[in-house]
Amino acid sequence: MISRRKILIGGAAAAGTLIVGYSLWPSGRRAHADRLAAKSGERFIAYWIKVADDDTVTVVIPHCDMGTGTFTALSQMAAEELDADWSNMRTETAPPDPLFANGALVEGFALSYEGLSRESVPAFLQGTALAAGNRLARFMDIQVSGGSSAVSFTGVYGIRVAAAATREMLIAAAAERLKAPRNAFHTHSSRVIHTSSGQSFRFGELAAAASRLEPSSRPGLKPKSQYTLVGKPIPRIDIPAKVNGATRYGIDVEVPGMQFAAIKIAPVFGGRLVSVRETAVAGHPGITKVIKLDDAVVVVADRIWRAQRAVDGLEPVFSDAGNAAVSSKSIRERHLAALDEKTGKPAGAASTEVAASTEGAASARSAAGAGAEPGNRAAECTYHVPYLAHAAMEPVNATALYRTDGTLEIWAGSQDGLGSRAFCAKAAKIPLDKVTFHLLPSGGAFGRRLPGLWNFLTYAVQTAMALPGIPVKLIFTREQDMRHDYYRPNVTSRFSAKLKPDGMPGSWVNHYTTTDDANAEAAHIAYDVPNQAYKAVKVVTPVPTGPWRSVEYSWHGFFVESFIDELAHLANRDPLEYRRTLLQHKPRHLATLELAAAKAGWGTAPAPGRARGIAMVDCFGTIAAHVAEVEITAGALKVHRITSAVDCGLVVNPDGFKAQIEGAIVFGLSAALNGEITIADGAVENRNFPDYPLVRLANCPAIEVHIRESDAPVGGAGEPGTPAVAPALTNAIFAATGLRIRELPISKHTLA
Repeated sequence: MISRRKILIGGAAAAGTLIVGYSLWPSGRRAHADRLAAKSGERFIAYWIKVADDDTVTVVIPHCDMGTGTFTALSQMAAEELDADWSNMRTETAPPDPLFANGALVEGFALSYEGLSRESVPAFLQGTALAAGNRLARFMDIQVSGGSSAVSFTGVYGIRVAAAATREMLIAAAAERLKAPRNAFHTHSSRVIHTSSGQSFRFGELAAAASRLEPSSRPGLKPKSQYTLVGKPIPRIDIPAKVNGATRYGIDVEVPGMQFAAIKIAPVFGGRLVSVRETAVAGHPGITKVIKLDDAVVVVADRIWRAQRAVDGLEPVFSDAGNAAVSSKSIRERHLAALDEKTGKPAGAASTEVAASTEGAASARSAAGAGAEPGNRAAECTYHVPYLAHAAMEPVNATALYRTDGTLEIWAGSQDGLGSRAFCAKAAKIPLDKVTFHLLPSGGAFGRRLPGLWNFLTYAVQTAMALPGIPVKLIFTREQDMRHDYYRPNVTSRFSAKLKPDGMPGSWVNHYTTTDDANAEAAHIAYDVPNQAYKAVKVVTPVPTGPWRSVEYSWHGFFVESFIDELAHLANRDPLEYRRTLLQHKPRHLATLELAAAKAGWGTAPAPGRARGIAMVDCFGTIAAHVAEVEITAGALKVHRITSAVDCGLVVNPDGFKAQIEGAIVFGLSAALNGEITIADGAVENRNFPDYPLVRLANCPAIEVHIRESDAPVGGAGEPGTPAVAPALTNAIFAATGLRIRELPISKHTLA
């Protein structure tokens, strides 16, 4: 079958619009890149790669810095292909300019969607096929950081190829100098060496000549056996500046003459501003202006505390857009009713099989499971997850200056610099070339700063345009950030299965709700079960939703790994052995699962009072298996340890990779234990961390991450560690108490 993505790539090439791969700019574009992002004494050799006269190699990275370590990993990949001395390597964030649109990302997503890799593309088509991604990225203003794609897509399809092309160009420049064949040279430690004579040239002294050559669309890439930098735990290059406070985030921006803005947004979803009491702040010192927007009111002042105090004093009145009756309970009822309608189940009917109670928990065995004949055992279970906030440490903010000449300048953290620039241009209704966007590091994001979630940029632009010539920094308070997020969706899933005489599932049915177009891939299982069926039903609510770390896998992982565990116990089988039996056709999954179990001591008795649970999720090209070890004393849960085994194919930087999995596990722990955005009277009730608690050092378990390398394509790191956390925990709680938790968070349930 020819998919839309294949047509997109092939059609663009057939149209004759693309001649060379995105790793090999024509000389005119390289010259433009030099004007945009090259300093004195340095020049672009190929896409993303600059070489200076002093041998410094700078990797220009089309991603934001949000603490994930990707700048180090991508620089390692470039240095590896270049044979560059690591001490000469530097990184910069790519300018938010169409020239630096991330075609590698587009290409990677397109190929992975089809289950392909770069090597799957015939050699004679690689130049045009890969260039298609760059053309599409420029058209769509793409410089996205998300989807665990920086290393697996930008690195593999972009940085690595560009660096290999640069190396070939440097060799070609040396060959031209000595009038020798190119295959007479090799590279080592930032030098091009004539093999037979030993004569060598520094990268810097060849850079000017190399920049005048045309790079190859199919440069030779190093085999893994020759790697000297990739796979090494090189210290992260961004850590020192973050430790000593030198890193400047969006919230740290200072511009001469800057004013501060505080905002009050309609609390009810879809609400509009009706009135404000402007006389309440009239004549107050430091107040510059009150700005009334469609759904918010902004106060600009010379101090942030004055602006915040004033905006509260305005006592704004908002409409409720007809959503005042919306609540967590009403939304949950709509999800259940939608599933009942989809499955033909009478509304309110109770299951006669292994059904969830109204509290979202159930006892260990049901009447249907305990006494049934082996061939007649069946299960039906309903699971539910709540809305979740991103809750990054740095609340969203932006500084904007709209000048009287019609130009706009913005400073902000974002997960798409070029996309943000284009978005701000549209918000201001001015051309892109009149907008300057300064992409700054983000103090956490987890999806909150992705395209489509930029309400803070909209408000910042609107505020700046109301005060031409004055730079204004708009900062959401923690309360505003918590109550006006784009939340991880509230989702309900109903499973049913029948067991064969041997206890293994003979069918698997999953009906689930969705707030958007369903991602069927996330719902599908790796287990070898016949007769699978999936149905999604869309439930529309006024609650704004958006990507959250691991997106659909964050809920489908909980659903699937909980249900497979229930089936194992229904069949009177060990949960690990049950999974093993169903993964004989998936050796990579099986090996990862077994590694986690072995490192956790599965099969040996845990310490007195403790129990273990296991779960595994495959997402973003990476398989992560977790074993949670818990203890429950007088109803209080203590998570002692999480042991993780992860296979992402090739690991570029083991320390950085482990840090990402550890961070994802902590993120998943916060969500599983306490995470829940609640809604009443059409508005979010949560306001700050006291009512949306995160895991802290005092209650963070020991975490062990074990890397299993394989020959699989490079997978992601930032998100795959999150989905398996919740089911590993709830499966461990079941092992300890006999109580099945089918609704998160765990804190909703009594564990005595």
